[in-house]
Amino acid sequence: MGKTQDRQKKRAPKEGFVKSSNSMNPDRKLKNVDLRGAPKARDKATIKRLQMYRTGKAKCNRYGKVIKEAVFQHSLKSGTQARVEPNQRWFGNTKVIGQKSLQKFQDEMGKVLKDPYQVVMRQTQLPISLIKEAAKNQRVHILDTEPFGSVFGSKKTRKKPNLKVASIEEFAKQAQSAEEKYDVEDDIDLVRAIPDNMDKPPQWFLKAGQSKRIWNELYKVIDSSDVVIQVLDARDPMGTRSRLIEKYMRVECPHKHLIFVLNKVDLVPVWVTQKWVAVLSQEYPSLAFHSSITNAFGKGALINLLRQFSKLHEDKKQISVGLIGFPNVGKSSIINTLRSRKVCNVAPIAGETKVWQYVTLMRRIYLIDCPGVVPPSKESDVAMVLKGCVRIEYLEMPTEYIPPMLERVKHEYLRRTYKVDDWTTPDEFMEAFARRSGKLLKGGEPDLNAVAKMILNDWQRGKIPYFVPPPGHDSHNYDRLKMVENEAMAMSIVEKAEEDEQAELERVQNKNESLPYIWQNLGKIVLSVQYTGDDDRPLEPMTQEPNDQSDVEDETAEDEIENGGENEKENEATKINDENLESLENVSDDKTNESKETEEIIGEDELSSEEEEDSTIDQTSVIKKVRRKRKPRGDDEEDTNLQVDLTSKQRRKMERDQKRKKIGSDFYEVTNVKNKNRNKVDMTDSRMGKRGHRRTRRKK
Repeated sequence: MGKTQDRQKKRAPKEGFVKSSNSMNPDRKLKNVDLRGAPKARDKATIKRLQMYRTGKAKCNRYGKVIKEAVFQHSLKSGTQARVEPNQRWFGNTKVIGQKSLQKFQDEMGKVLKDPYQVVMRQTQLPISLIKEAAKNQRVHILDTEPFGSVFGSKKTRKKPNLKVASIEEFAKQAQSAEEKYDVEDDIDLVRAIPDNMDKPPQWFLKAGQSKRIWNELYKVIDSSDVVIQVLDARDPMGTRSRLIEKYMRVECPHKHLIFVLNKVDLVPVWVTQKWVAVLSQEYPSLAFHSSITNAFGKGALINLLRQFSKLHEDKKQISVGLIGFPNVGKSSIINTLRSRKVCNVAPIAGETKVWQYVTLMRRIYLIDCPGVVPPSKESDVAMVLKGCVRIEYLEMPTEYIPPMLERVKHEYLRRTYKVDDWTTPDEFMEAFARRSGKLLKGGEPDLNAVAKMILNDWQRGKIPYFVPPPGHDSHNYDRLKMVENEAMAMSIVEKAEEDEQAELERVQNKNESLPYIWQNLGKIVLSVQYTGDDDRPLEPMTQEPNDQSDVEDETAEDEIENGGENEKENEATKINDENLESLENVSDDKTNESKETEEIIGEDELSSEEEEDSTIDQTSVIKKVRRKRKPRGDDEEDTNLQVDLTSKQRRKMERDQKRKKIGSDFYEVTNVKNKNRNKVDMTDSRMGKRGHRRTRRKK
């Protein structure tokens, strides 16, 4: 049976929305779509584009009549064709914006971008770079557009160069104004002489946190993070804040979020924390934090803030949060607090974290620990040490950092912490604390270096109460108190220095008066160069009279030099005879009477014939020399007689004197310790030989 018209009417497509959830239905509801592992469903534009590919031809019935036109094939009846209205607006720009609207959009977008509490959820397709203000006074690269050869020289193409001045007078005025603004100190092209003295280069430990390796670790953390947390010390937030890193993130990474965490709030009063959080919150989101695994503060607020950032980035599977800041501000401690267990190594000294490390906080949030970074600045070594950026054990002179530390702390807190009451200068404070803590050297002298290191370690660990007052509060009383204390301490230091200087001058004068010196008549010096004016001054009177022995004529000195060799020989002979006398002084009476010898006193006239002729020395200078008249004997006979003359007690004493006084025998002059095993093999061979000899005898 053939198809009827009623059947065709029943099969005719229905007009309106189709409720099916087919993947090619642009009117379907997304909640009914089964993705089947796909990341997202097709949008309406994609479905229509695919349908255009499939339905490019018109549908016709069996008679060839068009039932459904193809895309863009629909035709209108005669007289109903659409016509374009003859209006000028059809031939102008379609997407235009006025200057007022553009200025308003620029202001609103600038407020949103600069507001840290607002986030741009969807980036616009408008050219935002066109509304950004260009850098002022930007240098024009004139040589890129107009090379020098095209303006000057034989191959020039311009008839007139493009100069900033139009006449010689303007050029002269410009040169004169440049000469007035010229400063010799700012001229880097001048050749300068090498100065006589130069500052020593900073020590290596004062550059901690500024190496290229540390900065590479910082850039790794910033590039890998979606949210950056800058950790500040609550005692000195502005001193531990890095403006350089903030500027880098604002220019290079404007899409990354930056927040402040004020750590160590348990070391400052609560009102100080409140003020600093209010001040820092005007620029970036800020919150107070206390790192502790058992008793933390601000942990819940920080986790909720990180969860909000993870909700903003739903297109990412997880977000990374990097912690940056100065050394020893507590970055690793914050990570341990958030995890409620030790996952990062922590220490109360700078430089414990060497490299960056990933830590999982939850399924969608990861934490990145970064080494401490110190931005380059013109701060002194004292500021670097008191900020905690340097390890105290590396300091060579730790006592130099105690006076500036005392200027920042109230003396009341120091008395309460160290139980030291009476002191006016830093040295007195360190001496009193050294005696109280028992840090003394030999002779009871206080060990100031050890005490200074102890105080600086207490400073870095937060045992000494100290904080920087926040701006905008009434600090007159505090400033006045510290001013009075610092002035009193400065006056005490100056007075003590003057007293020490006066005592040193008196000691030097007394020492010069008491010490003997060689008197010389300096008035007899004949100058080879003449001086006039202030250079030619009379001599000062001598306070000490010349000694009789020192005022000796030159001739006498020459005679003494000539006779020096003979006198030395006589002195040696005298010394030898004296030693013999000492060895024989305890001889018994009987033997001493028999062996008693006569003594002769010989003057200088008996020593040599030359001295009799040239002697100019007084008769009082007489050399006493002991000579013993003995019978000519041999050496062996003398030794035997000496042994016979000595008693047994004296002989035992001589033997005891000849013995070694050292206990033990392993000394280089007795035992060859270095080559003690040289003859070990020979000894064993000899022993084996003896044993073998004994065995052969037994067998026989």
